[in-house]
Amino acid sequence: MITIKQITYALAVAKHKHFKKASEACHVSQSALSTAISELESQLKMQIFERDNKKVLITPVGELFLEKALRVKMEVDDIYQLSKSLSEPLSFPLSIGVIPTIGPYLLPKVLPRVRAEFPKLQLKIVEDQSHTLVDKVRRGELDTAILALPYPLENLHAFEFWQEDFFIVTHQSTSYAGMNEISSEQLRESQLLLLEDGHCLKDQALAVCSFQTGKIDHSFSGTSLYTLIEMVAGKMGQTLVPEMALDSLLDKNVELKAIHLNEPGPHRRLAFITRLNYANVSNIEILIKLFKQQLA
Repeated sequence: MITIKQITYALAVAKHKHFKKASEACHVSQSALSTAISELESQLKMQIFERDNKKVLITPVGELFLEKALRVKMEVDDIYQLSKSLSEPLSFPLSIGVIPTIGPYLLPKVLPRVRAEFPKLQLKIVEDQSHTLVDKVRRGELDTAILALPYPLENLHAFEFWQEDFFIVTHQSTSYAGMNEISSEQLRESQLLLLEDGHCLKDQALAVCSFQTGKIDHSFSGTSLYTLIEMVAGKMGQTLVPEMALDSLLDKNVELKAIHLNEPGPHRRLAFITRLNYANVSNIEILIKLFKQQLA
């Protein structure tokens, strides 16, 4: 009979494409893992992996097996989570993904309260771009993730908990500095500093302003909002920043001015995402309530 342990080992080999790395991830010896995989292949009368001294390849039939095995593993994990959720709330490990344009600004506001109210919670935070986090949630590698909407989330649930607008950050020496509101039309000819491709904040900001990437002047792209702010301080142009990040980014920097973007909002919405059958939605709801209280 196939065991959950065999499925777990097979999924680890598929992820790492390496038996030694997979055994280390599963905290077992390489020989024990290799034996379990061999027994699994023997029971199924199919070869899941091709091995040699340098690499591991997945066979075509192995791909089909692993796809079904992943679904089985996720269902079993959800059963365990369901059992835990009936006990004390948020008293077990929870993995949360967060994108770089949210994590540094949201987490300091909410984590101290989470720690104070739920001291038994073992929290794992993974920071990455939206597409990677969505894939990890789908594959069961993360319990949930915090994203900025709109974002394509086929076959996932989204639980919104916050809404905010964008602000233009400019140097006090520019002609914009005397404004309290600014429209996208007024920004059209400006030197707009944006995050590099792959960051959803860039796409969302351009969409709110109705700008097309090829038709605006942005000769510099950064990997973080902190970098963009330093470029603004160096009088290289203006940048778009979500409201949540203003306090942190502009702290003590009197040379910079934040101006509300006067376009229909909210400009972005924050949400937890989960799998459709995720068993611990009640704990996500607890976090949402707490997050709202802290952000308010």
